[in-house]
Amino acid sequence: MLRILFLMSMTILMLSCNEKNNVESTIPKEVDETPLPSVKTPEEDLGKFGFKEGLSPKDNPIAESDQLVIVVVPDDETIQGVMYQFERVGENWQQEGKTILVSIGKNGLAWGKGEMDERVMRGFRKQEGDGKAPAGIFTFGKAFGYAGTEEATAFKLPYVQSTDTYFCVDDVNSAYYNSVVTTDDVNKDWNSAEDMLRKDGLYEWGVFVNHNTPADSGDGSCILMHVWRGQGKPTAGCTATSKINLLKVLHWLDPEKNPRLVQITKDGYPQMKNWFGLPDIPL
Repeated sequence: MLRILFLMSMTILMLSCNEKNNVESTIPKEVDETPLPSVKTPEEDLGKFGFKEGLSPKDNPIAESDQLVIVVVPDDETIQGVMYQFERVGENWQQEGKTILVSIGKNGLAWGKGEMDERVMRGFRKQEGDGKAPAGIFTFGKAFGYAGTEEATAFKLPYVQSTDTYFCVDDVNSAYYNSVVTTDDVNKDWNSAEDMLRKDGLYEWGVFVNHNTPADSGDGSCILMHVWRGQGKPTAGCTATSKINLLKVLHWLDPEKNPRLVQITKDGYPQMKNWFGLPDIPL
């Protein structure tokens, strides 16, 4: 009799445990909202950063340039690199000044929209908000800064003074996307823009990089060369260096010499050198 009672009690206990387990299994687990990685398909031309095999650029945007700013990073995920300045002397390239340390986007490099033939590019393309600096070849726009024009007379580039009404628009739905405007002249139609008179001093001096111009919505905006937060500290997608080094570059850039910015990885530089006649640099 005792044995029968014992077996009955064990059966009841097991049933109650199963009911508890069944109830717990119906409680929804915390949802993982981490976005899935992008699927790399041939149609999207995604894959390892580099160049497509068997293709060459149609044009050489360096042919008419006599000044180069070259930024080289170890790979497309690295946030630090080095900058070189070169000037064409006769048929040769001559380095100007010393090699400069720079910081780039917090997520490295992606191919940008500049002067380089996009057919040869393999890998991710720059998009708005991706935290990547643009790779490729680009012209420079105006220099800018907090100082008045009378304090920037040593610049050869056109210069514009930033004020509290001066913005670079990064709202993809704005008619002024990837444009620098002043609310003194236009009616605001954006929800997001870069304040060009930053309080942290990052835009005390700088120069606009002509990326994605004319603008295609969503392909990246407001690419600048500006003052860094400090060595090893990345940007949101621009190229940055110390104020003293940046000023040296700004004083040197001469629009009559058609300067170009070249940004590329260490592995990609030899191919670009062969295509475009770039100078030798230590890799």
